[in-house]
Parts: sequence; structure tokens; C-alpha cells
Amino acid sequence: MKDWKDQFRRFMVGRYGTDELNRFLSGAVLVCIVLHLFIRSRLFFWLELTCLIVIYARTFSRNTGRRFRENQFYLQWRFHAGEGVLKLRRRLKESRRYKIFRCPGCGQRIRIPRGHGKIQIHCPSCGSDFMGKS
Repeated sequence: MKDWKDQFRRFMVGRYGTDELNRFLSGAVLVCIVLHLFIRSRLFFWLELTCLIVIYARTFSRNTGRRFRENQFYLQWRFHAGEGVLKLRRRLKESRRYKIFRCPGCGQRIRIPRGHGKIQIHCPSCGSDFMGKS
């Protein structure tokens, strides 16, 4: 058994291996397999096969620089998608407690607590005053 491990280690020297993008693709393959069990469609079969080929090609690739750039692109995309979701959740949570107004002069967004009725709002950015109902 130890001989097999040593042979595999020697084989993988200089190759890229696995990363976050490969883990994501592996999860996508599992989802496609489960969906394929319930929905008989050739689309899921081809998606599974394509993802598996990409996973193995990336794992055993010797072009480590390109694989690293692909993984960095995926990580940036995932970060920005996650930030968008977090921003939306925060905005929905704040919308219960605060009313957001836009300054007619400069377009600055101003957050005012709800429940104060009709009030005069002062823009901290441009200094203009306007009326709004919180």
C-alpha cells in the first residue's frame, strides 16, 4: 500500500492538484447526479460528464499558473456574489427600522428611523433641506 502512495506522490509532482474551484465542480456533479436520478434527461448526464472531465483535467494539469488564475477568478466571483447577498440581507433587515431617502440635490442616500411622521431632512453631504415622511 505504501508503494502505491509513493508512486502517486511522484506522479503528482509538478501537477496542480485540487482547489476551491474543483471542490465546487465536485458539488455540482453530485447535484447533477441527484437530479438525474429524479429527472431522466440527457442534459444532466452531459453536465456530469463535462464537469468530471474538467475536474480531472485541472487536477492533473502541469500548467499551474493558468489553473491558479482560474481559481482566483472563481474566488473573486464567489466573494462578489456573497457580498451582494449580504448587502441585500442587510438592506432588508434595515428596511424594517429605517426609511431611506435620496437627497434631491446630490443623490446621497440618507437613513432616517421610521415612525417620526413628516420631518425635515438635512443632507450631510450637500447641506440641502427637504421634507419626507418616515
